[in-house]
Amino acid sequence: MKNKVLFIVTIIVVFLLGLLASSIVNRKSEAKYKYVPQVNISENEPRNEVWGENFPLEYQSYMQTLDTSFASMQGGSAMRDVLEEDPRLVILFAGYGFSKDYNQGRGHAYAIEDIHNTLRTGGPKGKGDGPMPATCWTCKSPDVPRLMNEIGVKEFYSGKWADKGEEIVNPIGCADCHDPKSMKLRITRPALVEAFDSMGKDINQATHNEMRSLVCAQCHVEYYFNKNLPGKEGVPYLVFPWKDGMTVEDMENYYDNLEFKDWTHKISRAPMLKAQHPGYETFTTGVHADRGVSCADCHMPYKSEGGQKFTDHHIQSPLNNTSNACQVCHREESQKLIANVYDRQRKATENRLKLETLLVSAHLEAKACWDLGATEEQMKPILTDIRHGQWRWDYSAAAHGASFHSPVETARVIGSGLVIAQEARVKLARLLAELGHNKPIEMPDISTKEKAQEFIGLDMEKLESEKADFKKNVLPKWLEAAKAREDKMPINTVSATN
Repeated sequence: MKNKVLFIVTIIVVFLLGLLASSIVNRKSEAKYKYVPQVNISENEPRNEVWGENFPLEYQSYMQTLDTSFASMQGGSAMRDVLEEDPRLVILFAGYGFSKDYNQGRGHAYAIEDIHNTLRTGGPKGKGDGPMPATCWTCKSPDVPRLMNEIGVKEFYSGKWADKGEEIVNPIGCADCHDPKSMKLRITRPALVEAFDSMGKDINQATHNEMRSLVCAQCHVEYYFNKNLPGKEGVPYLVFPWKDGMTVEDMENYYDNLEFKDWTHKISRAPMLKAQHPGYETFTTGVHADRGVSCADCHMPYKSEGGQKFTDHHIQSPLNNTSNACQVCHREESQKLIANVYDRQRKATENRLKLETLLVSAHLEAKACWDLGATEEQMKPILTDIRHGQWRWDYSAAAHGASFHSPVETARVIGSGLVIAQEARVKLARLLAELGHNKPIEMPDISTKEKAQEFIGLDMEKLESEKADFKKNVLPKWLEAAKAREDKMPINTVSATN
């Protein structure tokens, strides 16, 4: 009896081992024949769905960036009206496009739709119209490197945003980061290459692991439009201000030496800097970068499906994917990891909001000084302090992940901003007293986005009407022309060409 039981157990074990071996062989076979090209992808193919024919797993995961259901404490993929959440930003950005509309960006698949919808791009009635230059398209689409290749970089940056609306329709995707022949990571935006050149570095020497962050640094960085470059005068040429270094002070000195300003503040008349989204710069000062972790390791971790390992192109917050993004290295429970992130973010936000309050007051107090007859000479050091204080506030706020990527550096930047803003207000108090005003400035009611926008003189009804007209009368023509152009673009199947 005992031998019979042992015999049966042996048969079962052998059977199960056979199944396991068969599964391993099948999975290895699947992995071996994973890449079976269906189409020949051209050098500047902008259509993500064409790339998807050859790389279905990556494409299917990329399409998940359409999901807007995840919201974290400071980010996620859900649409959020930042001005509604914090109306004081309307005051900080008075005279600049972000006072009209500041929505948190959604996933990469929405890049084109979101730039069509934002009030910042205005309601152009046709080519040559609207408030924004063509340069504003640069980070939005794989049509950008295609068009740069066709007409030249300088010509791409020339003209208005509306001039190239029918040319740029495919959202951020495959051709932005990959070589179509080898699938190696590549840089497609000249501004990053030029920034490395300005620092005396050759981006072609970057390792593969460095490239897993540098392809992100093509867009997730601080930048400005320089209209005074030799041979490109008058063209809003995209430049990363890294020549003197990548710290908040390095870039500030760079801008100050150029006497550059993004805009003149409508209330204080300060020459302002707008931090765009210096995610890469802040990331490089953090512990993850120091340990050799790349952007892709956390935002695009490896994934297995059907025995095939691939990079997950559902680019998203790691907090929505802690098992693959965080717990590969960190053994803590998911809830603990998320709690740690939120704790750092709350602490950074606490001081950032204090700095924000000081800056709002400084702008309004500066206006009071002007109204009382202050001179340019009296105001210059104060306006410089406001410029520098808000630059630090914006640097820590616009780099949405900064308080996680580099909490120590972010705290340092906010701390120095607090000192500068306090100094500005001390100078303002002295000047107000000198001008005969010895009591606090009356603060307006800016408790809602609408009240704040009304206070700075924005005609929101007009702006929204112009945008509605654009979406009704201009945008459909762009999309129709783009479809007609893309319908003529060939898709060469492998079977048809071999």
